[in-house]
Amino acid sequence: MWNFSIGRALGMMVRTLPFILLRLAVYFGITLGYLLITGVGAGVGYGIGGFGDDAFRATTTTWGGIVGFGLFGIIMYWAREYILYIVKAGHIAVLIELIDGNPMPQGRSQLTHATTVVKERFPQASVLFVIDQLIKGVVRTVTGLMRGILTVLPIPGVQSLAGILSAFLRVAVGFVDEVILAYTIRTQSDNAWESAQEALVLYGQNYRVMLKNAAWLAIIVYVLSFLVFLVMLAPAALVVYLIPGAWSAGGVVFALLLAWSIKAALLEPFAITCMMQVYFKTIEGQTPDPEWEAKLEQMSGKFRKLKARAFGNPQAASTDSNPA
Repeated sequence: MWNFSIGRALGMMVRTLPFILLRLAVYFGITLGYLLITGVGAGVGYGIGGFGDDAFRATTTTWGGIVGFGLFGIIMYWAREYILYIVKAGHIAVLIELIDGNPMPQGRSQLTHATTVVKERFPQASVLFVIDQLIKGVVRTVTGLMRGILTVLPIPGVQSLAGILSAFLRVAVGFVDEVILAYTIRTQSDNAWESAQEALVLYGQNYRVMLKNAAWLAIIVYVLSFLVFLVMLAPAALVVYLIPGAWSAGGVVFALLLAWSIKAALLEPFAITCMMQVYFKTIEGQTPDPEWEAKLEQMSGKFRKLKARAFGNPQAASTDSNPA
């Protein structure tokens, strides 16, 4: 059915408890930030609404909350590369040690060890972020193969089926880019661009196995996320009640935020740990297939950019006109 061990993944998560606690602190902190800034915005709107009637106050309160929510969203948009650098990549670095059966260095905490490893591979957060974005683009291209195969089959309604499958797979492969980053950290290469290129070729030549397991994990993670969302509706409704001029949609929005924080802090690292098991076991003993490299180079502009960077030619990458 699937090729990963849930028990082993949970065991590794327990052994990386410092990073789990860090993820909980970061993602719950983000959720708290959304709640506080939205509440402040709603409060300011409520105060401004005092200059008009009740309908005016309800409108200004709602818009104040929306503006506060949006402003914090902009802040988080700019902070996302540092979260990838400090939290996600660091956790991956520690998980690799456990997957390979290596003991953690003596006298160094997990957080310190992980920070050192990530800085060695990616001296700047911006470099890691650019590589991650290119990886996501190539993975989306590989995923598109599945839809392309379906569309040529002479089956009634296959176009609709292909569309649904494509949408589902886009969700499923959200775990894959960090697995590719794991390969670049594991190889200890001085050229992170080249390691990412190799990892993508290995992923492409094993895409059926990877997509099957990603699909199962997507089902597991999103079913659990929905259950968490239902549980979080009650505390979210209380938060909305405490905001001046409580707005009905707020309970759903905040419940989604709380469910997202649980998903990002606990469920996503579980899924990534499972995918790392599958990936490293599947590619063991394999070498990148030149045919698959040529195929990816033909299909994906992002892959060509990555390859150009790997060979120290960023100008070639920047002039590539294909955005795929």
